Amino acid sequence: MARLLDPNPADLRTVLLETYAVNDAMNQLLLAHLDSRAWRAEPPGAKGQGRTIAAIFAHLHNVRLTWLRYSAPHLKRPVRLDPHRCTLKQAAAAHRQSAAACLKMLTDALSARPQRRVTKFTRDGYVRAWPAGATMFAYMFSHEAHHRGQIVMLAHQLGCRLPVEAAAGIWWWDKLWKHVGLDTRPR
Repeated sequence: MARLLDPNPADLRTVLLETYAVNDAMNQLLLAHLDSRAWRAEPPGAKGQGRTIAAIFAHLHNVRLTWLRYSAPHLKRPVRLDPHRCTLKQAAAAHRQSAAACLKMLTDALSARPQRRVTKFTRDGYVRAWPAGATMFAYMFSHEAHHRGQIVMLAHQLGCRLPVEAAAGIWWWDKLWKHVGLDTRPR
């Protein structure tokens, strides 16, 4: 993926795949800069009912596995994360693995090849499947962006504010694209 942001609408597939590749870089940035005291801290006012940051990262990974199980059962899935026991290091490694598998799933789903294997997107076993494609990408990306926002806010509420390079860094897409090896030169 050497090209980025080609204004040609026919290249939308490439742009979507590159954007999803940056998705995990955003998660890894938060994981790398998160204060370890915030990892298992109970959310303020939750009284045992809210998700910890560890549980949110486990949820993100485990939901990816559900998407893979239903939409791309032919792809190898990493192991689930236990939201009560996983470490920061385990979460970072698991996210790299599930992100790579989801990128493979999206690559196939967005392919113009008639023999593609991913033709539907099933979010879980209780809802109607959607055709695989750009809507699938949008749902996957927005789900993770929603939870990244929760993580940044929760870290702040816990008194473990993320440094600017992480909290704002998830919006520095040019740097993230470079980090994942994508070319950001203007055309």
